[in-house]
Amino acid sequence: MWSAGGRAGLLGPRLLGLPLGPLLGLLVLLGLPGRGAAKTGAGFVTCGSVLKLFNTHHRVRLHSHDIKYGSGSGQQSVTGVEASDDANSYWRIRGSVDGGCPRGAPVRCGQAVRLTHVLTGKNLHTHHFPSPLSNNQEVSAFGEAGEGDELDLWTVRCSGEHWERGSAVRFQHVGTSVFLSVTGEQYGNPIRGQLEVHGMSSANTHNTWKAMEGIFIKPGPEPSGGHDEL
Repeated sequence: MWSAGGRAGLLGPRLLGLPLGPLLGLLVLLGLPGRGAAKTGAGFVTCGSVLKLFNTHHRVRLHSHDIKYGSGSGQQSVTGVEASDDANSYWRIRGSVDGGCPRGAPVRCGQAVRLTHVLTGKNLHTHHFPSPLSNNQEVSAFGEAGEGDELDLWTVRCSGEHWERGSAVRFQHVGTSVFLSVTGEQYGNPIRGQLEVHGMSSANTHNTWKAMEGIFIKPGPEPSGGHDEL
């Protein structure tokens, strides 16, 4: 079993290539913005957008890959990476299972969303397992084809009415109340140099994130009659 920085075994024995279908879809999405999409710029983060999330204190991007934890839940691992050009760092903003996040609608401060890893189709997830390095709460990627369970929901904590692209936000887990965090612990092989991502109970400098590279879906026209889709 692989180890992490000399500590207890971390990762299971699989390091697979990227799935071809999702990878091709991502390349098309990023290479051909087309109508209804815009590259990074001023404005809001919107539902359906695909982006990278940057931890402002540790300067790493939220990342996942088809490598499983060798302890804890055994689910797909989630880490932080410095590289800005890694396709495994793209996440799609989606609403809860019951909806509430129409394509192109600005994400509201206080809204619960799912963050779906584009290349593996798993959702950002946490639960009551200890993280392998810091012994905080483990954060994993879970589900199949974008469908997991109620522990995939994260509340966007920000000031104002909507999540602005240039502003730092926090993600607080709906089920366990922890904040998506990085505190600097580094893994060894096979993902040497990547940082542990975990959940922490307090809001602090380790859990602020900004939207970075990606494709942001433009809001559509308001429905006739002034009705707001919630």
